[in-house]
Amino acid sequence: MTHLEEITPQNFDAAVGIRVRPDQDHAVSPVMQSLAEAYVHPAGVAWPRLIVDGDRPVGFLMAFVDIDWHGDGTVFRSGLWRLNIAADAQGHGYGRFAVRSVATELRRRGKQELHVSWHPGPTGPERFYLNLGFRPTGEVSGGQTVGVLELG
Repeated sequence: MTHLEEITPQNFDAAVGIRVRPDQDHAVSPVMQSLAEAYVHPAGVAWPRLIVDGDRPVGFLMAFVDIDWHGDGTVFRSGLWRLNIAADAQGHGYGRFAVRSVATELRRRGKQELHVSWHPGPTGPERFYLNLGFRPTGEVSGGQTVGVLELG
């Protein structure tokens, strides 16, 4: 059964060992960088989790909750910050599971939207996100397309 686990000393090595396909390296930061970013943000902003199928780690996700989107205190958003599915585990529904899990967590916290950004181009995940119901907002953040999924 696929489930999420908090990152702990016991599963840390498994989490940082998650590697996407080589052609995807440009599109998503390594898990180690994500965990470092989680550490330097205020408590509660980052929600990192290991994706596990049975006892096999298959991916990593990190959500963000009420992040200061523009850095000026005017717009706060929540969404999916990182999604790393292990190269040998792709195509088995773990990405969809991850997005649904983040949506469930954000709904539980009373959020109405789930934001995500992705690298455009043929090797990027745009089709994946569009197929899950995300719509582009017209914004670009760090060279990435910003999308939103209504949680209502």
